[in-house]
Amino acid sequence: MARLTAHTPFFHPDCQISDSSFGAYVEIGAGTRVAKSHFGDYSYCDRSCDIANAEIGKFSNIASATRIGATDHPMEKASLHHFHYRSSSYWDDIEDDADWFALRAGRKARIGHDTWIGHGALIKPEVTIGHGAVVASGTVVTKDVAPYTIVGGNTAKVIRRRYTEVVAEQMLALAWWDWDHDQLRDCLQDFRSLSAEAFLEKYS
Repeated sequence: MARLTAHTPFFHPDCQISDSSFGAYVEIGAGTRVAKSHFGDYSYCDRSCDIANAEIGKFSNIASATRIGATDHPMEKASLHHFHYRSSSYWDDIEDDADWFALRAGRKARIGHDTWIGHGALIKPEVTIGHGAVVASGTVVTKDVAPYTIVGGNTAKVIRRRYTEVVAEQMLALAWWDWDHDQLRDCLQDFRSLSAEAFLEKYS
């Protein structure tokens, strides 16, 4: 029997999940924290990830120890320290700063469909990773990444395109990630054996 299902995400041990939602066939690796985020159908992350305030597309592949939506401290104020927004931890008569946390939650990181985020990558808030893009291990991403490009480094630089512009445009138009579960099964052998170009020739 298949381990993953359309109805319930598969959480490995010691996950911390809060205010988040999950599509079909989603898997979350051991020791991962997911907060105020959504995982699209078939997406997964490996162990020890930290994902907050993020929209993860379908079929996203997120390697271990990745951080998405890494939060900032308020550099424009008198102190960086969180005593002034996590104040209830320090004083009994004051609440946390709800406005600050609402601001953080609204600064979404967006990860496109069919993406690969390498081990230990860090993706800042308000960054969009385009469909089909690859983020190399250890990369720090502070700006948007175009669809079907491969980026790496600190800070991220384009290494090369994954596909030519023509093939990338055709793949975006095909949008196979919107196919249903049965159609994916019917085409499984072609996903395994055909090049992107041959796949497009058959299904476009």
